[in-house]
Amino acid sequence: MKGSLTIILFFILGIAVALAGIAPRWVVESDVSYYALCLLMFCVGITIGCDSQVLGKFRQLDPKIMLLPLLTVLGTLAGCAAVAWLLPERHLAGCLAIGSGFGYYSLSSIFITEMKGAELGTIALLANIMREIITLLCAPLLARWFGPLAPISVGGATSMDTTLPIITRAAGEEYSVVAVFHGVAVDFSVPFLVTFFCTL
Repeated sequence: MKGSLTIILFFILGIAVALAGIAPRWVVESDVSYYALCLLMFCVGITIGCDSQVLGKFRQLDPKIMLLPLLTVLGTLAGCAAVAWLLPERHLAGCLAIGSGFGYYSLSSIFITEMKGAELGTIALLANIMREIITLLCAPLLARWFGPLAPISVGGATSMDTTLPIITRAAGEEYSVVAVFHGVAVDFSVPFLVTFFCTL
């Protein structure tokens, strides 16, 4: 939760700096966000690559669990399509691009801002932060009402990092490997799906 609030504060600070007209010209007119995105992807790769036990744990998973990331993706996109239907002023492709962040706000919002503009990028940032916050606040209730896989699915890409401790506490220690696998698989789909829907 602290990480999400920090991101929001920096986002608000950026808006304030831009509105005040004190943002350096080279930041506004250059591709800084693109290079920041490349650095972010590099750091994610290092994080996954440094965990020598990840691949071994994945091999021990029940093959049926492999469907969980796919169902998370399909369920999220179906929900986004329903929102697009309820809000006719919003394009279906834009709603699907926002949902394709799966909680990975730092990556998806940069992609969407670069390809579709600041308005949609801001909506993506806030929507994906809300997904993480809902998981952090509601994981115990989700596990109790819908079963141990529910908080993992709701966590989306964050189930492997920021929401992993609360998911493990709510669903049980035995589901930590499932959460990590789910997070990595969903995380991997984000750049491909966001880019695809942004180009429609």
